[in-house]
Amino acid sequence: LTSLLGAQGKPNIVFILADDLGFGDLGCYGHPYAKTPNIDSLASRGLTFDKYYVASPTCMPNRASLATGRMPSATGVTTNGFPLPLDSVTLMDVLSAGGYQTALMGKSHLQYFTDNKVRPETFGIKSEKHLPPSELSQATRKRIDGPEYNNELRSTWDADPYRGVNLPYYGFQEAKIALFHADRVGGDYSAWLSENHPDPMSLRGPENALDNSKISAPQAWRTRMPEELYPTSWITGLTLDCLDRYSKNDQPFFIQCGFTDPHHPFTPPGKYWDMYDPSDIPVPPSLLAKHNNAPPFVNDLHNSLANGTAKRSYVHPYAVTGDEARESIALTYGMISMVDDGVGKILQKLDDLGLRDNTIVIYTSDHGDVMGDHGIMLKHGLHSEGVIRVPFIWSDTKAATNQRSDVLASAIDFAPSILNRAGLAPYSGIQGEDIISKAYENKKVDRSGIIIEADELPENVDTEEFFRVRTYVDERWRLTLWVDQDFGELYDRNNDPLELNNLWNDKSSGEDKANLIEAMLKQQYKYSDLMPRPVYWG
Repeated sequence: LTSLLGAQGKPNIVFILADDLGFGDLGCYGHPYAKTPNIDSLASRGLTFDKYYVASPTCMPNRASLATGRMPSATGVTTNGFPLPLDSVTLMDVLSAGGYQTALMGKSHLQYFTDNKVRPETFGIKSEKHLPPSELSQATRKRIDGPEYNNELRSTWDADPYRGVNLPYYGFQEAKIALFHADRVGGDYSAWLSENHPDPMSLRGPENALDNSKISAPQAWRTRMPEELYPTSWITGLTLDCLDRYSKNDQPFFIQCGFTDPHHPFTPPGKYWDMYDPSDIPVPPSLLAKHNNAPPFVNDLHNSLANGTAKRSYVHPYAVTGDEARESIALTYGMISMVDDGVGKILQKLDDLGLRDNTIVIYTSDHGDVMGDHGIMLKHGLHSEGVIRVPFIWSDTKAATNQRSDVLASAIDFAPSILNRAGLAPYSGIQGEDIISKAYENKKVDRSGIIIEADELPENVDTEEFFRVRTYVDERWRLTLWVDQDFGELYDRNNDPLELNNLWNDKSSGEDKANLIEAMLKQQYKYSDLMPRPVYWG
């Protein structure tokens, strides 16, 4: 192990990050329908984690945790729309300082995308008394709403598609940015698309979609965008070009390939649109099952569908029928297969350049999607397994191949694992652990379970008020606190893998519930941030 982690020189690293991909949606995780031969080949040549969880089931918070090795409550990125403070130290910063070339190709989402404003009452102070001046209106003088946080703001990119991001960008020495999803992606992609098509706007959105009367699911249209111009192809091409350029240097490299799929809206292009027949897709077994003491939030979604008031065109979760679930899942598999083909091209390029033997390839996702479980689509507010548990594959040719690990792992473990493999010490304040050496040594990590944090803006869950959800999972249980709703969930996943029987109010489970709450509190307190260090440290 020592020679693996230290004496072989600094390895190259290709980090492939999918969007909205749950743990079970790949062949190597046992999925019977999804065609993912290239990702599966990574698993056969590496180490696959079966219990890898997000730090938050939402894009920006979990991406910030991947970049820093710190919980959302420590990074300050507790919900979408909160950018990672520019004074944060990131994995890419340390790699760059350690001699690595660092590049971001595709989606970043470490800063906000939109100009949307939250309701004033969400964060405002209600008082008839004299309010403090603007510079004293928040608990700290450090602001995260200035022009320096507009690097991923869609409106500024639409006005100037060639603007570029300010470099270095969170430690990335170069970056090509993709904003949003489906055939509506912006950022650097818009400039490229304009150079490769005379009328790019004619390819985008449902208003320009090809005719398709077979699909009725929300947020699904048969895009007019051809495969070769679709964002997945662009991001793959950027990564291939980066590999070509970096292969000519003696420096090791870290390349993040950030795909914008398989995120909703559901618009796989060309052959990927009907690669999977919805009639072949089984309805998720929990979709029509009776749920004992379901969260009120979930009940509200089903009630709104039943009474015709459901809003199903935005980012918040919504209820679906069985047919709509099948269609959405089939289209998602099409997007996953297109990403898989991109992964295959990246792996082939590494072989062609003779880089495979000294390159670690990592594949994971920022979070999952409910994907029809309990009759719901999307995410936000929901902490079921399909959302909080994601694939994590570490393919390292200097290590044993075709291995599985049941190490209880978190997104905060990503950064320290890479730093250790690169022969670089972590920075003070990092909260994750090196799960790779733990897995190869068959050791457990120093934690009783996984903490998952989520703070939800009203706009992202279609509610009137901000709410917070906290989850604790261990080898057997999931315990979830709906902090502002005075509601709880408790599932014995060994005996209730579909999470249908909520034991929160079950008297016979009272001792288990009390023990889990105590373990959750202890683990949460372990993540209490001790940064910055005082002057007398050391």
